Amino acid sequence: MKYKIGIIGLGYVGLPLAVELSKSFDVYGFDKNSSRIDELKNRIDNTNEITKHELQAALENRLKISSSQKELAECNVFIVTVPTPITTEKVPDLRPLELACETIGSLIKKNDKIFFESTVYPGCTEEYCVPIIERRSSLKFNKDFEVGYSPERINPGDKKHTLRSIKKVVSGSTENCLTVAKEIYGSVVDAGIYEATSIKVAEAAKVIENTQRDVNIAFMNELNAIFKKLNLNIYEVLEAAQTKWNFLPFKPGLVGGHCIGVDPYYLAQKAQEAGYHPEIILSGRRLNDDMGKYVAGEVVKLMIKRSLPVLGSNVLMLGITFKENCPDIRNTRAIDVYEEFQSYNVNVDVYDPWADSKEVRDEFGFDLIEEPSKKYHAVILTVAHEEFLEQELRSHLVDGGILYDVKGILDTNSIDARL
Repeated sequence: MKYKIGIIGLGYVGLPLAVELSKSFDVYGFDKNSSRIDELKNRIDNTNEITKHELQAALENRLKISSSQKELAECNVFIVTVPTPITTEKVPDLRPLELACETIGSLIKKNDKIFFESTVYPGCTEEYCVPIIERRSSLKFNKDFEVGYSPERINPGDKKHTLRSIKKVVSGSTENCLTVAKEIYGSVVDAGIYEATSIKVAEAAKVIENTQRDVNIAFMNELNAIFKKLNLNIYEVLEAAQTKWNFLPFKPGLVGGHCIGVDPYYLAQKAQEAGYHPEIILSGRRLNDDMGKYVAGEVVKLMIKRSLPVLGSNVLMLGITFKENCPDIRNTRAIDVYEEFQSYNVNVDVYDPWADSKEVRDEFGFDLIEEPSKKYHAVILTVAHEEFLEQELRSHLVDGGILYDVKGILDTNSIDARL
């Protein structure tokens, strides 16, 4: 069968998939954000996942992109890669997924296949997405159309673990759908395909991957607080503990982004609907969500001990994105550090050469500085961008100023404290 693939959502997940699949199939990439489409047509990917050369080659070959749904109607396979965020109340926000399902439902024909990659709770594909598509299309699930789930595993900014090098979990509502999934994804994933026994198993596997990391980092954050009370350096403790072959090498830190800091709430919501209150998952989330306040509080304590002013003091934050060498600011927890400093009436400058100034202004209401140009009472490394690691960070400090390393990667002889 000749597949024409429509990909809905051209972010850091959908675009790399569209580019790779277009090497073997006709691909139509759709994104409702017309500005995103304009950038991509100008060979610019602001997520930095795809190079200008790769994008140009794809667009000159078998990839078409648009913010119009018109050409989606020609597709017989649909892949959904829209974001699945949480609301301000920290419950799943399925509106982007709902809109994608409404779009597909208005377009699909008999025998079409639909695959979801967006992170969801177990059961979401069949219990939430399918009814929307059935209602909108007047077609019947597994009679007129079939669905599958193949969780995305993209790690933003990671040039080693890419789409081709990460094993792909696939599932389908029928054997035929599973076969199509294996054929399509097998054409672009060199690491191999894993067949999940059901769609729910594939959904659950994805959501626990990030929940596991979240809980383990929360454990490290709690250990860090304990060891500080005991006058122990957690990094020295971890170095000793890691000499055992089965010790898991997690570190304390801020936990943000659109995966680790979000996905546990999807699993927690489903657990509560099933009548189980998830103690460990939610306590880990609460602990990690409070780390920004903890960092700012630690810096303020150090400033007081050194008789540095707090009220009206100048503080420099290095980094606002959710992770290093990545421009994405969505769900960054560095903003928690900024807001906590603001509560102390501290003047905070934020420097981040990776972040988009307009996006930061629109999202958080402040302007990034172009570069540090004055002396600060404290400098906090919140994001480990390569540019920061190459600088003499103490040169930005007043005499007796504090250099605080949130990431735990700077030379211990050059800093005053670390998370």
